Amino acid sequence: MKKLQLKFKTADGKNKDLVLSYVKDGLDETTVKQAMDKIQASKLFEKNTFQLYNEILGAKYVDREESTIF
Repeated sequence: MKKLQLKFKTADGKNKDLVLSYVKDGLDETTVKQAMDKIQASKLFEKNTFQLYNEILGAKYVDREESTIF
C-alpha cells in the first residue's frame, strides 16, 4: 500500500511525521506543499504547548510490499 509521509519539525525542534493512507498517486510538489502549508497554518496539533507541525521539511511516497508466507 502506498502512503504519503509528510515531514515536519515541531516547535521544540523534534522531527514529526504525518502519514496519510489511501492518497492519490502522482501528486506534484505544489499540491503537497499547499496542503502542508494549510496543516502548518491551522495550528490544530499541539502537545505540551508545542506546535507539532511547526516547520515543513519535506514529503515522500512510501510503498510497502507484503509477502505472505502462510
